[in-house]
Amino acid sequence: MELREAFKIALQSLWANKMRSILTLLGVVIGVSSVIMIVTMINGANKYVATKVYGYGADVFTASQMPNVILSGADYLKFSKRKILKLSDYEAVKQQCTACKLVGAEMNQTGNVVSNHQSATGVNINGWTPDMLAMYNYNLAMGRMFTQAEAQHDAHVAVIGYDIVDNVLSKGNPLGKEIRVDGIPFTVIGVVERQGKTLGQSQDNFVSMPIGTYQAIYGANKSITIYGKAGGVGDRLEYAADQMRAILRARRHDAPGQPDSFSLDTNQSFVGLFKSFSQSFFGVAIGISTISLVIGGIVIMNIMLVSVTERTREIGVRKALGARRSDLMLQFLIESGTMALVGGMIGVAGGIFIAKLITFIIGFPTEIALWSVLAGLFLATAVGIFFGVYPARKAAMLDPIVALRSEL
Repeated sequence: MELREAFKIALQSLWANKMRSILTLLGVVIGVSSVIMIVTMINGANKYVATKVYGYGADVFTASQMPNVILSGADYLKFSKRKILKLSDYEAVKQQCTACKLVGAEMNQTGNVVSNHQSATGVNINGWTPDMLAMYNYNLAMGRMFTQAEAQHDAHVAVIGYDIVDNVLSKGNPLGKEIRVDGIPFTVIGVVERQGKTLGQSQDNFVSMPIGTYQAIYGANKSITIYGKAGGVGDRLEYAADQMRAILRARRHDAPGQPDSFSLDTNQSFVGLFKSFSQSFFGVAIGISTISLVIGGIVIMNIMLVSVTERTREIGVRKALGARRSDLMLQFLIESGTMALVGGMIGVAGGIFIAKLITFIIGFPTEIALWSVLAGLFLATAVGIFFGVYPARKAAMLDPIVALRSEL
């Protein structure tokens, strides 16, 4: 009953001084909402990267002139001096990599697409081998993928994303229609299912053509990226990757004991690298948010000290009637903890709302984590109780005679 009464008194105090309560809880609200927003966005980004990258398959690995992540200008200059990977390297890996379930190759750049006076700029132009559709785990909404024969003969056929259908082609069946990619005519033979947006960038804004056709138009003097699919993870993935590495090292005459003259990356290593970056960012952001919580706690302590001064007579009456120091300590700690908990609940709701608003506006992926909600509420309550100890102790130590006399 004492606990219920203490909670009731705390809520009544909050309601009776609305503006003061809002200002008091502002620091806690900002701190908790920042924590929730950051955790929600980082979880969403981690899940997206894992889902999207593993969407290619956790058993997919790549060989390229440069690694997926370059951390400095010096590294970029170093890697750019490597010999490029050629289509002949892809063909050698395809023939000799017995541990590879699938082997594909890709080149890409941006370009313009035009059809019937409608145009689109900044379109991703991909040069693919036929297996790249399966490598990306894309499904066709209509039509078909280009065949090996079409790839060998550098046919002017294209598989497109839905942005091209919506923004460039006229209404009706897009299959068989002609589009011009940087001025070169292509016949649409397939449309990939919608992929949606990520970070505000559409994943459907692309045109894919046979890689031989791509090289005939844009040149073969740029490096290709070779994709391998092991058909399994663990030892199977490691064996397939090692086999591709051995094939490419032999073709590029890499001396024994010398590092690879190319980069071989697995999806797992990329996801691990991204998570290490996000964890570092998370630590910094949480540190900044903690400052807001500490400031909120200091404000709560000051307001509780004011409350003790305002309620000196009440404290004197309660002690004169037999209230123990522990009773008064408990009451004021419950009041400060309740104030912080309410601020924490508002902060949780605000953090989730802001994160989802960012998702709605720019498409940044978010994922609500239950542990972050519980941690936010716990931290807010803990801050309130911690910074409420001094005011509560001051109230409990008041002499009842002095307290009553101060009001006369």
